[in-house]
Amino acid sequence: MKDKIVIPVWTIGVFIVIMNTTMFNVSIPSIIRDIGVSADLGSWIVSSYSIGYALSTVIYSRLSDTLPIRRLMAVGLAILGLSSIFGIFANSFHTLLIARIAQSAGAGSMAGLGLVIASRYIPYERRGRAITMISAGSAMAFGLGPIVGGLISEFIGWNGLFAVTCLVLVLLPILLRLLPKEQPKPFRFDIVGALLIVVNAVTILTAVSHRSIVWLGVGILSIAVHAAYIKRAKAPFINPDVLAIPAYRRLLLVGFCILFMNLGNLFLMPLALANLFGKSPLEIGFTIAPGAVLSAILTSYVGRWIDRYGNLRFLLIGHVILALVLTLFWTNVSVSSAVFLIGYLFFSPAVSTSLSSLNNETSRILPAELIGSGMGFMQLIQFFGGSFSVAVCGMLLTFQEKISLIHAYKYVYGVLTAISICSLIVLLYHASGRQNAQSN
Repeated sequence: MKDKIVIPVWTIGVFIVIMNTTMFNVSIPSIIRDIGVSADLGSWIVSSYSIGYALSTVIYSRLSDTLPIRRLMAVGLAILGLSSIFGIFANSFHTLLIARIAQSAGAGSMAGLGLVIASRYIPYERRGRAITMISAGSAMAFGLGPIVGGLISEFIGWNGLFAVTCLVLVLLPILLRLLPKEQPKPFRFDIVGALLIVVNAVTILTAVSHRSIVWLGVGILSIAVHAAYIKRAKAPFINPDVLAIPAYRRLLLVGFCILFMNLGNLFLMPLALANLFGKSPLEIGFTIAPGAVLSAILTSYVGRWIDRYGNLRFLLIGHVILALVLTLFWTNVSVSSAVFLIGYLFFSPAVSTSLSSLNNETSRILPAELIGSGMGFMQLIQFFGGSFSVAVCGMLLTFQEKISLIHAYKYVYGVLTAISICSLIVLLYHASGRQNAQSN
């Protein structure tokens, strides 16, 4: 496989897919106004895509253990591209929601299969650069998505956002030509297990976002049912063999925490910049963008450093930087908008470096036959950490409506700082376990 061509092309696809979330985030007020729905219904335009994207990511990754990646990629990009064309002409809530759900069904192929390709076909000594490049595509999308979404919504209209995602159809023939051909293996898809994952994710996220004890009970019950099902199923969707690896379980927790910190901060920063400093959506975008651009510029260097010096060193460096930046935000949230601009210049590259090192470390500890299911489940847990973070941060801000905004934001940033320290402790434990294993 010509990875020097495939990985950059794949990174463009990941950039488009992730930006498809962040573009719509800033356009929700315009969409709600134009199609005449409530804010609660309008939020489903974003959340339906996010939930579907996460679930389709793990499904594509799991299927790659038995089905050819070229076939899965072709199906995913075709669904994403065609649903985006449909979305250009959507003019009601129902047609818009259908387009977003259909988009999510194809979008997961880019995130899930990208890490599988890197883990399966790129030698370990070059794998860090490939995974870092893919992570940089995500970082760029988080930073530039709000700017692109705001400009398109203002000058073209929110239907124009779908035109950006149609660009994945241009990538389809290129990737079909370059990806290696594989032979399908004996295949049995665990439909019950896949449905249980959907129920687990939707019920827990609904419980947090709506602060519902009933939904929380349903979510916990669904997880218990799923755990019992995994024990007795012959070929469960979540392969129990990956969960039997102690190092993998520790890395799952670290992945959850990294996305908790990242999306929690990306949720809080625009609110703080708007409510404390009166910044417009475009000004907020330009405050976030430099950090995302710097993260992309550092991609090639970080990838080479990871390949040369190892994953754990940069995982630790990234975590220390994340903890320091979150502490800065916690203690200086009301000082100046420049605090967020400068802080995010360090935060975004640290997130990209941490995720790249984490995914590379995960690919190192997984046996070849478990790469698809293991990397896919890691992606799902990471996304769940991000979604859980947004719900929790929103809930904490709601609980503090009676106190000043400054103290409310300080409190939530204090929670994110505590998460960064917990993740660092787990990572240090993982590093010591790996060192002991090597010495024995």
